[in-house]
Amino acid sequence: MSFLLTATAATPAVGAVVTAAVPAGRRTAAKWTALVFSLATLVLAGTALGRFDPDGDRYQLTESHTWIKEFGVRYELGVDGIAVALISLTALLIPFVIAAGWNDADPPSSPAGGKTPAGAETTSRWRPTQGFFALILMVEAMVVMSFAATDVFLFYIFFEAMLIPMYFLIGGFGDRAGGHDEAEAAKQRSYAAVKFLLYNLLGGLVMLAAVVGLYAVTADQLGTGTFSLQEILAAREAGRLDISDNGEKALFLGFFFAFAIKAPLWPLHTWLPNAMGESTAPVAVLITAVVDKVGTFAMLRWCLQLFPEASDWATPVILVLAAISILYGALLAVGQRDIKRLIAYASISHFGFIILGIFAMTSQGQNGATLYMVNHGISTAALMLVAGFLISRRGSRLIADFGGVQKVAPVLAGTFLVGGLATLSLPGLAPFVSEFLVLVGTFSRYKALGVVATVGIVFGALYVLLLYQRTMTGPVKAEVEGMPDLKAREIAVVAPLIALLLFLGVYPKPVLNVIDPAVGHTLSDVNKTDPKPDIDLDAVHKQRKADHGAEGAEGGHAEAAGTEAAGTESGAETHGGDK
Repeated sequence: MSFLLTATAATPAVGAVVTAAVPAGRRTAAKWTALVFSLATLVLAGTALGRFDPDGDRYQLTESHTWIKEFGVRYELGVDGIAVALISLTALLIPFVIAAGWNDADPPSSPAGGKTPAGAETTSRWRPTQGFFALILMVEAMVVMSFAATDVFLFYIFFEAMLIPMYFLIGGFGDRAGGHDEAEAAKQRSYAAVKFLLYNLLGGLVMLAAVVGLYAVTADQLGTGTFSLQEILAAREAGRLDISDNGEKALFLGFFFAFAIKAPLWPLHTWLPNAMGESTAPVAVLITAVVDKVGTFAMLRWCLQLFPEASDWATPVILVLAAISILYGALLAVGQRDIKRLIAYASISHFGFIILGIFAMTSQGQNGATLYMVNHGISTAALMLVAGFLISRRGSRLIADFGGVQKVAPVLAGTFLVGGLATLSLPGLAPFVSEFLVLVGTFSRYKALGVVATVGIVFGALYVLLLYQRTMTGPVKAEVEGMPDLKAREIAVVAPLIALLLFLGVYPKPVLNVIDPAVGHTLSDVNKTDPKPDIDLDAVHKQRKADHGAEGAEGGHAEAAGTEAAGTESGAETHGGDK
């Protein structure tokens, strides 16, 4: 039995405790402590990815221990290709989040060296810097556990527990460039944090009822209740577990409601623009590139695998909601005046593509959706972090407060452009491949929805190009003059993300090789296969043979007619000679 997944989740949790315990005056030490633990987690996640065999068992690196025996709760972990890819994405992004937010939790009046004056060390017990980075590591630990858990109850615990550190990251460490005075800014942060918490708690409560219902069904039919995904799947395959149609639909809706809020899917999305707008840029990345992926991942692991018939029943409605999300998010992004809220609405549109790919129920669609999760995490991180660097220099999030940035900070403008082009899925950058696969998978089964999604791409290009034009081109505004270009630390944060976007845009095969077998298993669970092409190849082949035969017959008739004509002509010549 491997303990690698436990170690991968435990490392950031231990790092959070150690970081929080760093003395108040040693902020720089706290930052380096958090960064080291995040890098150690990345090494462990990379090891898990390296040990994962796509052609091996469905769930690998498994761990299983009895936890609460009376209620059938087990500490059960395991990863398929989808889970190990998303754990790797999470571990990859957290060091960049920490490095980008290096100074975000420092007191505004603190010296550049990151040390607190001696008097302040003894008069204040509040350590915002330590708390900020400890909370980030705690979120990482909980997200990794959510991806690795194969026990429903264990998953639910971490799915809900991550809300607490996220609440404090949004409400306690919000953006300082919102254009409000401090009192108003604090009010806006508090509103965003409470809205985030209440929305997700509501989803969690509904899901809890469904979790209890699932346990009751397994206890009734199997004799003992269980939360183990693998036990439930095995019992269903053996015919020992048969959930009624209405019961399965009710349980599915309970799970899906919670995941749709987290995803976020229209019309349950309204918490996201507030949360991302009022957060610092690194925390905004944590929300949309890491935490929200748990929602779409859970649709694949829990909804489709536990409730295949109900998933098929709900698919038409979910696909329509996904299409609305694509158009709605893109249209509202076009009209935004706030940079971070624009990126938030763009993410709503992108999550619509992901959910569209999942419920298209095709191998291309689900491969594209999973690859989209990875690529969206990288591209949104790149764009949002550069946007954060831009906002911190100007002290404003409003698009109208910028102009001509490319003339004073060309490297910043260039990286911002690459992040924006990745967001609109430009060919040659990573998101293009995933979006293309989603569209192919959707068109093969639902052509009308594929057309709607394509229209969303057009609006995506519009909001990205308008954002770049309004902030980076044109005359240099007085407030922008003298704006410094990216520093070495900031380039070190953004450059690897851009390199990954370029690499996966040209060569996505390493990720697709890992996730493809897991997608095949998921489609098998819902008893779906890829639709056959609309063109009947046998009929085409027969038609070609018939055409070829007709051509041959025509050629034969022509040849015979020619021979006959030649013979007649020869005869005529002979008779003429006799005369």
